[in-house]
Amino acid sequence: MEDHVKNKIYVIGHKNPDTDSICSAIAYAYLKNQLGTGEYVAKRAGHISTETQYVLDKFDVEAPAYVPNVKTRVRDMEIRRTRGVSSDISLKKAWTLLNEAKGTTLPIIKEDNFLEGLISIGDIARSYMAVVDNAILSKAKTQYRNILETLDGTLHVGDEDACFDKGKVVVAASSPEVMEAYIEENDMVILGNRYETQLCAIEMKAGCLVLCSDAVVTKTIKLLAEQNHCTIISTPYDTYTVAHLINQSMPVRFFMKDNEIIAFSEDDFTDDIKEIMASKRHRDFPILDRKGHYVGTISRRNLLGIKKRRLILVDHNEASQAVDNIESAEIMEIIDHHRLGSLETMMPVYFRNQPVGCTSTIIYQLFGEQHVEIPAQIAGLMCAAIISDTLLFRSPTCTQADRDAAEALAKIAGIRCESFAAEMFAAGSNLKSKSAEEIFYQDFKKFEQEETTFGVAQITSMTEGELADAKQKLLDYMETAFEGQRLTMLFFMLTDIMNESTELLCFGKGADQLVKEAFGKQVENGSVILPGIVSRKKQLIPALFSVLQQ
Repeated sequence: MEDHVKNKIYVIGHKNPDTDSICSAIAYAYLKNQLGTGEYVAKRAGHISTETQYVLDKFDVEAPAYVPNVKTRVRDMEIRRTRGVSSDISLKKAWTLLNEAKGTTLPIIKEDNFLEGLISIGDIARSYMAVVDNAILSKAKTQYRNILETLDGTLHVGDEDACFDKGKVVVAASSPEVMEAYIEENDMVILGNRYETQLCAIEMKAGCLVLCSDAVVTKTIKLLAEQNHCTIISTPYDTYTVAHLINQSMPVRFFMKDNEIIAFSEDDFTDDIKEIMASKRHRDFPILDRKGHYVGTISRRNLLGIKKRRLILVDHNEASQAVDNIESAEIMEIIDHHRLGSLETMMPVYFRNQPVGCTSTIIYQLFGEQHVEIPAQIAGLMCAAIISDTLLFRSPTCTQADRDAAEALAKIAGIRCESFAAEMFAAGSNLKSKSAEEIFYQDFKKFEQEETTFGVAQITSMTEGELADAKQKLLDYMETAFEGQRLTMLFFMLTDIMNESTELLCFGKGADQLVKEAFGKQVENGSVILPGIVSRKKQLIPALFSVLQQ
């Protein structure tokens, strides 16, 4: 999931998505984008089934990207794109950059854009107020380039890329006789335009002369400086100003924080970083991408303005079936054909729920209502969804609206419903090559009734033999799935499309009795045949809920 989501609206189906869930998300995102009301992106909350993948491949459509949950992440925040700088820049330059950016913290980065350290306005202030060491400039290994920049200086003798790394800084305001008592080898001497003091400093083997008020540098002084490896810089500032500014030329690396840096990844959840940010005194925190490269900074203020993920839900309205952390998102719309579930919204939303066999039937109607032409690819996906959800019109959930929509979409897509259904169901079943886990989670949903939580999974096939093979795998796996999902009861529907019947596998305390009361049939060895039952939504679930509510 690489796209930036701040301005996007996700169109997403339920967990363990079936063909309708995926195809409806793609089709509705396309329709919404044609209407120009925002930027809509189809997503999925689970793995693609074999049947759905066959449909996507058939119509050459890329599968929606996977979204495991919809908690807000750091990348959803307004990240301040503060430019990272080299650790060589001067404190004065860092101060200027921070003021221009109206920031409080400057990231220090290496050439490969990896974070090296941080320097804040407080660090710069402390470097100026707390330093009383007149050798600090050399200890910081200050480049002459920084000194020239800070003092608006001119280099007369020396190398601007070299460093002042030995000696202390002194002001020569005395006579040559007095100077000899405190100037030592390699010192940086700040002085004026008196020839004799310049000469004395060179003879005392000073490392650098800073000549104030644009003092004239004679040829003799230059020659002597070159012979004694003494750098000479002139500046328009007076002695007091130079002494005031000189420490600002030190490189930020000497004062930056380079250990125990608190940095966050773009992928971090905002809920996970709130407490860390609140417990630290830092005002700004650096953000890194997945490769560890510096991206920008955030502050506590950015947490206040973060926007929730915006979603349109298709093919479900149950909290237990929704993408994880749905409560952290803002639901914009719901398009569904199931019973009213447990989802709650903070604000009124557009909710279209119709008693038809497939969500794609509703979306087909919406295309017509909005007078938007349906492309062949989208028509193929929607037709496949209707065929899948209605079991080629055999399901009791199927309505005339589903039949009419499927036939119209098939014509646009250039397919025939019957022959395409045979290909799709054959590709989708192919149960022999799948593990028990893959078969189980191909189409699994959870339901809640007061304190009872039960799960119902379903597979369909055109052949009895294939279902019998799958049954053997599933019987051993039911207990694992039951414990993993923390359920009260668990059911699995092995639906024979051609014979329009279901063998129901039952697991959990009270499951056998519930089925007996709902359908009047005795469960034997965890299994019961239910003739005429092919729909989970319209036949199985309502019967189970009816008993549970009593």
